Amino acid sequence: MISGPPGGRSLLPAPAHADDTLAQRAYRLVRERILKGVYPPGAALSRRRLADELGMSLLPVAEALQRLVNEGLLESRPRVGTRVRQPSREEIRDRYTLREALESQSARLFAERATRAQKAEILRMAKKLDQYYLRWEKLQADSEHRLAVRRYHVRFHLRIAEISGSPLLRQAIEREQDLLFSWLSDTAAQVHPLPPRYHSELAEALCSGDPLRADAAIRAHIRYALDELLKLAFTPNGNRWRMTPRGAA
Repeated sequence: MISGPPGGRSLLPAPAHADDTLAQRAYRLVRERILKGVYPPGAALSRRRLADELGMSLLPVAEALQRLVNEGLLESRPRVGTRVRQPSREEIRDRYTLREALESQSARLFAERATRAQKAEILRMAKKLDQYYLRWEKLQADSEHRLAVRRYHVRFHLRIAEISGSPLLRQAIEREQDLLFSWLSDTAAQVHPLPPRYHSELAEALCSGDPLRADAAIRAHIRYALDELLKLAFTPNGNRWRMTPRGAA
């Protein structure tokens, strides 16, 4: 059972906005821990322990956890309790199918609409991302560096979506990125080495001005990631989760 770092002191974050409720603050903290891998897939969460740690009643904690259940980050079962969602192979494939559909449209719109300055920005981000991953491989980067790189990776994909000009599309992509990040953060950290210029080649296709080329490039990019993740996340020819959750009890 996981509740958070030992010591009994409250780690409740400061409000992002002055009118944040306790439930909103609890939601942001638990969500952040899921995305960081502090609460890995399969980890059980105790409402009472969280409430004690955060210095609040059970009600706002329950509201925060229910919101995370609704978003797919947690699952709650009778007589079992609340756990970080541990997806099946089929669920991961289905989510990547949705991600591919969303991001292929984003790529097409980017190819049609991006300005010269926006294309230069994406090319710079892609080059930096490739450099981050190369450094990661050479230095065997620690968990904080891996998290920073993964977040920059998400930022890269969301920036493409922003430039596409559809706020709703960008929001949908962000939801899928968050969910996949929480499910596969540990596993994704092991997909190395990446092909040379992995993100730079994608960016060049996006910046070509050809929607079909951009579409094909993002689909290949996402399918490569899915294939590699499934090899690492599950036992061969099976549907059993291979990765051992960190800190699970």
